[in-house]
Amino acid sequence: MEQIGLMELMKLAAEGVTEAETFAQLTQRLSKTTKTNKPYLDVTFAAAEGNMSIKVWADKAWFPDIASLPIGSFVALSGQWAKGQFGMEVAELNIRPLNEEEKESFLTGSGALREKQNQDLQDIRELTDKIQDPRLRVLCREFLNQYEERLYRTAAARNYHHARRGGLIEHTASMMRLADAIATVTPELNKDLLLAGCLFHDSGKLWENSYPKEDFVMPYSDVGELLGHIPLGIELINSLWKKIMLLPEAESWKTLEPPTADVRIHLLHLIAAHHGELAFGSPVVPKTPEAFALHYIDNLDAKMEMFRNAYDTSEPLSAHVLQKKMPLPGNVVIPLAKINEPPLEPPTENSL
Repeated sequence: MEQIGLMELMKLAAEGVTEAETFAQLTQRLSKTTKTNKPYLDVTFAAAEGNMSIKVWADKAWFPDIASLPIGSFVALSGQWAKGQFGMEVAELNIRPLNEEEKESFLTGSGALREKQNQDLQDIRELTDKIQDPRLRVLCREFLNQYEERLYRTAAARNYHHARRGGLIEHTASMMRLADAIATVTPELNKDLLLAGCLFHDSGKLWENSYPKEDFVMPYSDVGELLGHIPLGIELINSLWKKIMLLPEAESWKTLEPPTADVRIHLLHLIAAHHGELAFGSPVVPKTPEAFALHYIDNLDAKMEMFRNAYDTSEPLSAHVLQKKMPLPGNVVIPLAKINEPPLEPPTENSL
């Protein structure tokens, strides 16, 4: 039986019955009853790419196995999968625990996801190396060298966009590529500052949205709840800044223009203002061109990811219109194809 990733399984199941095996972690199990008092389990499985929920009815042979499976278990699920009236459905389900080698591989994500995130991190490092201001370049390198492993375990959000293990790497890389392009055609922007701002804007999420090394359940932390990622990011920059100022090369920075103190405070402003409005959690509104640019780059990349997710998962309302997916403001429409390229195939009612 073919072994495929969780999200690929869900896409194939939307097109028809698929016989396959997938690796997953049991993250939630709720005992429920239907309106006619028929008992069932509402079960959630997770992988690096996302989550899958299935309903397991009490009359199924595998109900006792699911009911007794410890929360947090890493398992292989094999069966005949389809998407039906109640979401993902499975027939002839078999469950087995993953061995240690399978578990280790599973925790790093599918091959395609690992390859993408590795490339994204390489792009981040290459764009960091393009920063001409030595203070910002050294600061960014120090951050990446110290926290690379944790970046691979951190999501960009709990919901809505890049809400997966390593999603922060994907989001950050995309933003830095956007910043590089935008600053090229908008020369009044300080590209060095903007690139550094993209790298650090969500750095506080390393403590707010980080997954454990061997778990796909994102915990809630005291520091994340009591402070949030913006104050944490500001604290991180200040800590790293003190460290790099003790390096031998820092002596030569004293004569640079703009002054080192100004560079630090402008970078901190980008982090503080990147949500754009006080109502959205920023302690200050954007007050420099780079701060406005960072805010809109962040928002643009998040919205594009939301559209990708909507096209993959939303229910069709017509041939080209799909049901609204929060937090997008309305129903989503299949995009206009580029010239000489086939249009994106919308999902059909029969395939969902």
